[in-house]
Amino acid sequence: MTLGSRTRIQGEPSVTKPLRKAVLPVAGLGTRFLPATKAMAKEMLPVVDKPLIQYAVEEARAAGIEQFCLVTGRGKTAIVEHFDIAFELEATLRQRGKEADLRNLRSWQMEPGAMVTVRQQEPLGLGHAIWCARAFVGDDPFAILLPDDLVLSQTPCTMQLANAYYETGGCVVAVTEVPRDQTNRYGILDIGADDGRLAEVRGLVEKPAPEDAPSNLSIIGRYVLMPQVIQHLSRMERGAGNEVQLTDAMAKMIGTVPFHGLRYEGRRFDCGDKIGFLEAQIAFALKRPDMAEAVKGFLKNYCAEL
Repeated sequence: MTLGSRTRIQGEPSVTKPLRKAVLPVAGLGTRFLPATKAMAKEMLPVVDKPLIQYAVEEARAAGIEQFCLVTGRGKTAIVEHFDIAFELEATLRQRGKEADLRNLRSWQMEPGAMVTVRQQEPLGLGHAIWCARAFVGDDPFAILLPDDLVLSQTPCTMQLANAYYETGGCVVAVTEVPRDQTNRYGILDIGADDGRLAEVRGLVEKPAPEDAPSNLSIIGRYVLMPQVIQHLSRMERGAGNEVQLTDAMAKMIGTVPFHGLRYEGRRFDCGDKIGFLEAQIAFALKRPDMAEAVKGFLKNYCAEL
């Protein structure tokens, strides 16, 4: 039996529930991008010609996600409106014969009732934001996507996590290797059995010193979690920064459900950081057949001036 596989009695039905729900925390203020985010949600910042939130939703839909919960705050109404039907815009495109633009617009619109929102009235941490979606989660497994983390990959990152979830039947988090001397910046996994792709999670350590770090595997903003995490979050226990930490609640599930870290295929860009955001613009533009040559051209010009 390979790591992550589960034995089943012949003829016994699978007990793994389909992964159909995703929670997207989008209540943050985006202060690192002021003044751009003074009147605009940071999740609406575009990478090339598509806002960050749309990348996240499209990635989740590619993994079979059908229901979405946006955990919002004040000033975030534009996110919801982005996924609504814009009758005037569609009529204008139709009148001008821009059928390709119209088809593209309709291709990512939500089905009626597929997207709901809840409010996080106070910024009490990521764990608190996920707890705010407790009624939406119910008794089902669910994905979490942090739109700030943008992943460029052959197979969408959430699809990779979903496949690992169906293999293991438990919690799966996307992980990446970080330099050993930078472990004090991240949440780090303490791992057991490891086949190079899936690593068994024995513990989670928040920002350990390099000499104390159990590994150099860091969690990024993609998760598939079991609904039991809500029970732990409901205790409202404060952790680092005096906030309700999702990491702390996840750690309490270790040993009660299968828990693995997945070394995902792809490159992650931290779009909550200005340099990461600018790098993502270039990387995604270079993947566009309609833009790649022009982008290469101006990059060569700038590099020649250095």
